[in-house]
Amino acid sequence: MFAEDIYTLSLPYREDMVIKGYRFGKGEQSACIVGPMRGNGVQQMYICAKLMKALKELEVKGCICSGKEILVIPVVNSYSMNIGMRFFGVESVDISRQFPGRERGDTAERIAAAVFNRIKDYSFGIQLTSFHTAGDSVPHIRMVENGYQNASLANLFGLPFVVVRKPRPIDTKTLNYNWQSGRTAAFSLYTNSNESIDEESAKQAEAAILRFLTRMGMIRYESHSGYISHVLTQKDLTDVNTMCGGIFRRKRKVGHEVRYGDAMAEIIDPYKGNAKETILAPTDGIVFFAHSESLIAEGDVAYQLVHRLHE
Repeated sequence: MFAEDIYTLSLPYREDMVIKGYRFGKGEQSACIVGPMRGNGVQQMYICAKLMKALKELEVKGCICSGKEILVIPVVNSYSMNIGMRFFGVESVDISRQFPGRERGDTAERIAAAVFNRIKDYSFGIQLTSFHTAGDSVPHIRMVENGYQNASLANLFGLPFVVVRKPRPIDTKTLNYNWQSGRTAAFSLYTNSNESIDEESAKQAEAAILRFLTRMGMIRYESHSGYISHVLTQKDLTDVNTMCGGIFRRKRKVGHEVRYGDAMAEIIDPYKGNAKETILAPTDGIVFFAHSESLIAEGDVAYQLVHRLHE
């Protein structure tokens, strides 16, 4: 393993923020794995830590394939991690929406530019990321449809689902989109936790990445075959929105099967204590995403359902 400083930011009242990368093996730039860019990505940081441990052990055993280099950046936004903020700096900027960045831009853009310039030439890119809204999801791979996506390669992770969706304007500023536009095969990996550690899905994500690296001939590693992934588009997911705001009492978790009309959650009036709304399943399906915070606003997405796959 070889450590390198990818970018150093001098801070006036704290120690410098150093974005570190760790290289395993030598040769062509084969795969890059990037950890959290938001300060609340504890689960993603934990998965990267587990990957670091596994790759170090594989390297000691000589199981990194000859001529292959794997780069891991465990944390991008350590500054926000240290002070308990989600976004970066006093302006509260989301670094994950600043790509490909600008070398002469503001601080967040310079950070994005330094990271992207270092990793843009890898053949495969894996980003451990989270939704912009609070919630849990079934572990899956997500890709934007910009003409360079490859759902067949995404199946090699062996996770239950692969989601391919059409990009929105904001997506053009993400790492995944810019990686793909530069002909890197890019994948965003989501698990069913973010601010807290979920051991089961962390193990599933670690195994999925090691499985992919094995199947692409970068490491020698014994793993089970995983799932045969179902490829979904955005039309295969049904949003379940709230009609009012209040205290959110969740009755269904991610991965649960529901039937049309099943009670999935209640919205409790914070002043009177009565149920203002009972959220009912609008279709048969599987809970793909579930709101996780105790409060919810009117019109928010409480759940996303995957339509029953045999229909």
